[in-house]
Amino acid sequence: MKKWSTHSLLFAAIVLTWLKTFTVYHTSFDLKLENIMQQFILFLNPLSFILVFFGLSLFFSKESSRRRFILAGATILSIVLYANVVFYRFFTDFITLPVLFQTSNFGDLGSSAKSSIYFTDIFYFVDVILLFVIARKLTKQNTEIVQKQIHRKAYFVFAAAIFFLNLGLAEIERPQLLTRSFDREMLVKNIGTYNYHIYDAYVQSKSQAQRAFADGSELVEVNNYVRANHVDSPSPLEGIAKDKNIIVVSMESIQNFVINEEMNGEVITPFLNELTQDPDTMYYSNFYHQTGLGKTSDSEFIVENSLYPLGGGAVFFTHGGNTYNSLSERLGENGYHTSVMHANNKSFWNRDMMYQSLGIEKFFDIDSYTIEEGQAVNWGMKDIPFFEQSVELMKDIPQPFYTRMITLTNHYPFTLDEEDKFIPEYDSNSGTLNRYFQTVRYMDESLRVLFDELKAAGLYEDSIIVMYGDHYGISENHNRAMSQYLGEEVTPYVSSGLQEVPLFIHIPDSGMGGEKTDIAGQIDLRPTILHMAGIDSSKDIQLGTNLFAEDREQKVVFRDGGFTTENFVFTKNTCYDAKTGLEIEAVNCEEQAAAANQELNYSDQLINGDLLRFYNRETGQLLIEEGSVEEPVEEPVVE
Repeated sequence: MKKWSTHSLLFAAIVLTWLKTFTVYHTSFDLKLENIMQQFILFLNPLSFILVFFGLSLFFSKESSRRRFILAGATILSIVLYANVVFYRFFTDFITLPVLFQTSNFGDLGSSAKSSIYFTDIFYFVDVILLFVIARKLTKQNTEIVQKQIHRKAYFVFAAAIFFLNLGLAEIERPQLLTRSFDREMLVKNIGTYNYHIYDAYVQSKSQAQRAFADGSELVEVNNYVRANHVDSPSPLEGIAKDKNIIVVSMESIQNFVINEEMNGEVITPFLNELTQDPDTMYYSNFYHQTGLGKTSDSEFIVENSLYPLGGGAVFFTHGGNTYNSLSERLGENGYHTSVMHANNKSFWNRDMMYQSLGIEKFFDIDSYTIEEGQAVNWGMKDIPFFEQSVELMKDIPQPFYTRMITLTNHYPFTLDEEDKFIPEYDSNSGTLNRYFQTVRYMDESLRVLFDELKAAGLYEDSIIVMYGDHYGISENHNRAMSQYLGEEVTPYVSSGLQEVPLFIHIPDSGMGGEKTDIAGQIDLRPTILHMAGIDSSKDIQLGTNLFAEDREQKVVFRDGGFTTENFVFTKNTCYDAKTGLEIEAVNCEEQAAAANQELNYSDQLINGDLLRFYNRETGQLLIEEGSVEEPVEEPVVE
């Protein structure tokens, strides 16, 4: 009896907390499960943490101490779980450390919590009550208990095995789950509420540590680099968007190889093909995405800030509380109402928090849309009804406005309902590539609908429409199928070229259209849009250049340290001749590779150290210490 009573409370705490957590997942959170594997992962994911947490009691020699630890631990875990339930009721999201530490949120959290607590919530603590009852029933033993070390080792080995099984299954179900960190709901579904909070604490503490040790002196070198490399010049397009609406469309997963091309005799992008010949549309055919692990969120970050994404995670998740000087903020300062339209969960990629840091006034998330039967797609709402409803929303936005629209349908795994398939599948060995052409064709049709809806709403003539591809859709895992379509082997050089995504700048009645072959990237969009809006960005810290500047360097730097210029392509530590595609001596690329890495490092310093908090953009001064400023270094004259 004494041996049984020693461990019965531990066993009861593990089982009750595990079952309660799993029950809460289903009754209090709206976690969308798509298959049996996800259901099993959800059932398994609380167990490893619970085993380790309550297993710490095995290190106590006195049963009374062990009993107190288990009861206190069960209470704490119940409070953590219940806090997420209350938070979720109002915000449809899970608690994060930045939410708790941003004092501006305290008022909202307090009032929301009060309205989200019910009398029946006592049931969330039934397990704790049962554990206290069990503890009273057990024989009290205050004597020393000899705990065999081998038993403890076996216990924690078992807990570790459960954890790695959970992590392995989660990685299969959602690759790069922890490195990309793109959605709190996704993390909870795969690693569990308790492990999610540990991971969140790790990410935030790492970010805060780098930020804490940073000071304004680190910004001096970065600022000197930006000032020395600033290039701008007057152009006929300067101020052309002044007082007009600016609509920026993020075209999901579209690559440039589909433009003006066919697939088995089927035109892939008829509407975008028309725009390449439109007298009011500039089509950039050598424009590249520069995203990293953050994919769509990285492209948003680049466009808003003209900085590079991080190499090891999504900036939207890891540095959502930084100080930024975004495109939205600059346009907002100059009279534009700023917004983002995206028919997806507000917490995806941590957008609800990041958009506040970017100074975006309004986020039209999935709750702003009515998704009727047949209008849903894997990641949210189909593009055609999305554009139709979005234009209706635009009618009520104060003008001039700047809004970014993020499409969804052309997203992996590229599936469509039968009525949305305008062309047949391709016939390669890759189902992903085969379906890709169909979803691209659907998105192309949705963009035609956008233009038609803007015209019908009377918004078209007073708007500038910028459309860009956010990242690649077909990864290198499908090189064999891509080789079949392209009719050539996909070498590293060819793969580098496949990172081209289309860019369209449509200016009604401008007559300034035509194909532009300049080498450019997403990092150049912020200075370009500000130039068209007639807003001076010469004092901004940005690493891109205005596309219309005559003396701009034609260069694109990628997150992995590769680059593309007029003469060279550097990828996978190999240098190629840009015109012939032949491998050449590495020395030809060494200087520019070093410059590319330097630029990436400067961008990383700005983000990791949150260095823009030490910069006054209006005066161009660096805030080296609190209460003091340093005059900026004189900008060299660009010949």
